[in-house]
Amino acid sequence: MTVKFEKEPHARHTMIRVSGRLRSKHLDELKVQLAEAQPRIVLDLNGVTLVDIEIVRFLNDCEDAGVELLNCRPYIREWMIRENEREE
Repeated sequence: MTVKFEKEPHARHTMIRVSGRLRSKHLDELKVQLAEAQPRIVLDLNGVTLVDIEIVRFLNDCEDAGVELLNCRPYIREWMIRENEREE
């Protein structure tokens, strides 16, 4: 399965739903999706089944920049936490 992005604008935020296997080769497209979404961005990761280390680092950067992450699978969240701890 390839990755899929669905953008849903709302009055106060833009929801971007992501599904599939999100890998570093998809980072450019994800960055474009985020750049086009304003004012507040919510990233729904419910459909994401697989990530790699570059995506984990990018998701940490997104959260640091104020992007809200919804429905993040526990293994992804744990990986994000461990990666944050390594960087400190």
